[in-house]
Amino acid sequence: MTNALKTAYDSVIAPLWRRPRRIQLAALCTRGSGQGREVLLITSRDTGRWVLPKGWPIDGLDAAGAALREAWEEAGVKDANINREPLGIYAYDKRLEGGLAVGVDVTVFEAEVTKLVDDFPEADERTRKWVAPSEAAHMVDEPELQALLRQM
Repeated sequence: MTNALKTAYDSVIAPLWRRPRRIQLAALCTRGSGQGREVLLITSRDTGRWVLPKGWPIDGLDAAGAALREAWEEAGVKDANINREPLGIYAYDKRLEGGLAVGVDVTVFEAEVTKLVDDFPEADERTRKWVAPSEAAHMVDEPELQALLRQM
């Protein structure tokens, strides 16, 4: 491919095929303090990789409320004190049904867990694990999420 053709493709054709970035909301669930502080990771349903509880915005809930709802459905967080100011944002590519990938920006809210239960909607589909933030940073794939975890 010539430089002129590549430039034309990159500036005109490629943007037509790209899907707009989507938004998800995540709960960074924590317990303890100081050196004993831990974060809760769960496995994704499709690939089994370690992730935060997260999902799409929910009608009738603000962003932090939607993140907390996802923490309940995906991880069994029954009660938590959630900070309504975002902790940060990270990006990843989500594979949709049919194999298409779409870019997603995830806004993260810190939630101090006060009650965790074993009976929750996705209990049979996920594994959950409490780990130190530094260990969590090694377990997740997304570089920006790794950086957020290292800052804790």
